[in-house]
Amino acid sequence: MKKLLGDLGFDTPEALGAFITTKREADQAAMSEVERREQAAAELEGQASQRLADAETREQAAVRRAVLAGLGSSGEDLADAVVLVERALADQPDADEAAVTAVAEQLKERRPSLFGQQTPPPAPGGSPAGGPPSRGGLPPRPGAAGLEMARRRGFVSG
Repeated sequence: MKKLLGDLGFDTPEALGAFITTKREADQAAMSEVERREQAAAELEGQASQRLADAETREQAAVRRAVLAGLGSSGEDLADAVVLVERALADQPDADEAAVTAVAEQLKERRPSLFGQQTPPPAPGGSPAGGPPSRGGLPPRPGAAGLEMARRRGFVSG
């Protein structure tokens, strides 16, 4: 490193840094006002195109998440499903919503566990998953006992 600095005519790395700084300042001063404006416009255009690309990426991610959430995926399963859809659409970076939906539906067929549990787990103790078994046949309708009492007393025919 010291040999390179010596070949370039500098004693220390700080001297090289100072030379580069003064050279840049001299170049900036030598530029005309039009050149400065062109350079500033080019920088702004580059920043704008970067923001646009970032916005498109966020929009694509939002579309994919919305399609998957619409099919029933949520939480960590949604994050996993997004990764799988991204892999499936790697060759189509700007896929439209219809293509994303088609891939998501194929994923739902292959991995239904990512889209909510399809069958509830068995309940403890052997009872049905909906709760304890009902006692008797059909549940009574509200007011049915009063109607039956009215029939027995002859107030209502029927």
